[in-house]
Amino acid sequence: MKWEGFSSPIAKSRMPKLELTHITQSYREAGKRLIAVENVNLSVETGEFITIIGPSGCGKSTLLQLIAGLQQPDNGTIKIDGHVERNRLGRTAYMPQDDALLPWRTILDNVILGPEIHGGRRQAKKRALDLMPMFGLAGFENSFPSQLSGGMRQRAAFLRTFLAGQDIILFDEPFGALDALTRHDLQNWLLEIWQHFHYTIIFVTHDVEEAIFLSDRVVVLSPRPGTVVMEMTIPFDRPRQESVQRFAPELTQLEAELFQALKGQPTKPDNHRLVVK
Repeated sequence: MKWEGFSSPIAKSRMPKLELTHITQSYREAGKRLIAVENVNLSVETGEFITIIGPSGCGKSTLLQLIAGLQQPDNGTIKIDGHVERNRLGRTAYMPQDDALLPWRTILDNVILGPEIHGGRRQAKKRALDLMPMFGLAGFENSFPSQLSGGMRQRAAFLRTFLAGQDIILFDEPFGALDALTRHDLQNWLLEIWQHFHYTIIFVTHDVEEAIFLSDRVVVLSPRPGTVVMEMTIPFDRPRQESVQRFAPELTQLEAELFQALKGQPTKPDNHRLVVK
C-alpha cells in the first residue's frame, strides 16, 4: 500500500538523532535509594527504528521518560540533534502503554488534543481528517472511545502521537494488551506507517519476536539497575514480513541469542555488539 501527499519531515544527518551518554537514574523507595538505570549509553540514527527489551523492572520505561523529559537523569547527558537538551518536554512524541483516550471526546477531538492545546486546532483537524484513512479510522471520526475495539483505540492513540509533530517517537509497549491477531496486524501496519514517514522510533517491548520483526536494531538491558548489555543489528531486508518469512531459521537463531542475553549469557556473533560494563 502506498500513500501520496504526506512527505517525511526528516532530513538526513551525519550526527546521531538522539544520544544518551552515561545515563544513571535512581529513585527512593522506603527510604532507600534504588538505581533504575545505570551508565546507559545509546546512540540512535535519524530514521532508525530501535527496540528496547529487558526483564521486568529493568528501567525500559524509565529510559523513555528520561528521553521525553518527564524525568531528569541523576548523571549523564541526553543530546537531540547534537545538542545537550535539559528541557526536552515537547521535543519528542511519547505514547504510554495505555491509550489514554478521553472518554467524553470523539476520536477526532482526541487525536487533535495536543495541537489544540497549542492553538492549532483548525490545522490539526484538517490534517487528522486527511490521515484518518491511513490510520484505519475513516468513518469513526465522530465515534467515542467506548465504541471502538482495543485495536481501533490504539490506532487513534497512534494518530494522536503522530500529530504531535515531532520526529522522534517513543512507544512504551503499545501492543501489550492486544490479542495475537490484532497485534500482528498492527505490527505490519506500524511498519508501513514508519517506512512512509521515516520517523525515528524507540519502541519498548517484552516480546523478542516483535523486537526482531519491527526494528533495525535491538537493545538489550540487564536486570535492574538496567544497563545495555547487547545491541543486535537485524540483518533482514525490508519489507520485513517478506524477509522474515524467507529467513525463518535465521529468525529462530536471533531469538535464541536474544533470550540468552536476557538471561545474562550474551553471545557475540558478527552482527552483534556486546557492551562491556
